[in-house]
Amino acid sequence: MSTSPLPRWSRAHGEPIFSGAIRQENHDFQVIEQLGWEPEGDGEHDYLWVEKIGANTEWVARQLSAYAGVPTKDVGYSGLKDRHAITYQWFSVPRWHAPQWDSVDIEGVRLLRVERHLRKLRRGAHKQNAFVITLRSHEAIDHALVADRLAVIADCGVPNYFGEQRFGRNGSNFQLVESWATGKRLPRHKRGLAISVARAYLFNEILSARATENTWDTLIAGDLANLDGSGSVFDVPELTEELRSRCEHMDIHPAGLLAGEGLDLGPQNWQQAFKNARVEPAPRSYRLRVEDLSHEFIDGGVVLRFTLARGAYATSVLRELCHW
Repeated sequence: MSTSPLPRWSRAHGEPIFSGAIRQENHDFQVIEQLGWEPEGDGEHDYLWVEKIGANTEWVARQLSAYAGVPTKDVGYSGLKDRHAITYQWFSVPRWHAPQWDSVDIEGVRLLRVERHLRKLRRGAHKQNAFVITLRSHEAIDHALVADRLAVIADCGVPNYFGEQRFGRNGSNFQLVESWATGKRLPRHKRGLAISVARAYLFNEILSARATENTWDTLIAGDLANLDGSGSVFDVPELTEELRSRCEHMDIHPAGLLAGEGLDLGPQNWQQAFKNARVEPAPRSYRLRVEDLSHEFIDGGVVLRFTLARGAYATSVLRELCHW
């Protein structure tokens, strides 16, 4: 299996229209976390709405824990957000020592709002993320072609690939996967990364085959169906006109399983490692809906705004539009 460079996974909507650059500066990539619910206003945890620039989520959590005098494991956040970006997200911190947040000073972090809530913020607790991404290009951009491609993406969605960043630069994280799969003892966080990289790679391979066959957005008997906007899935043992119609109208999406114990996916040593680690298979949609998609042409580029469900990658949208 070749892992460096990464495979050229199939696109759904044709070849990219232009070549561009992202993240030339932090402002070019903005992520706004959307919980989909509000803190209750009372409780044992402070919820902090922060702007962070060029700062890693886990690093910020460590700074907050040190300031509040609590273990880092007790600081909550819903998802890891990009470092080379401007991101807005929630953190929760226990109020054991009644920290005074108006005097907190963390490089690259600005505290915008403080609320209270009963429980720690758990991973995956948010509903979605909104993105504002500036693509810059030295070549002339055909505005009409870009607008047409974005209209197709808004109507049809894109394949729900795991982004290339999951695999490390030039697939470097696969070295970690091979160490894990051959039984080498790894620290807990590296073991978790190895498992997630292996599952993401196998899912992308399956999805790429579906994209090549033009079935990434079509239900097939034996698929799972994912109810739009939720983690709810159900089996599709046979296809009906009702299910076809619901899929066509994006009420449900075709879905498959991330690799785990009992599934015949990947090299034999990976399968054995999943079994040894008691990794449970988990569903993931093959199709990603791109909501609230809009664009604005600027001198030397285009600004995109859109919203994606949690766990989705903005680069899965960008790769259907341009090389970067």
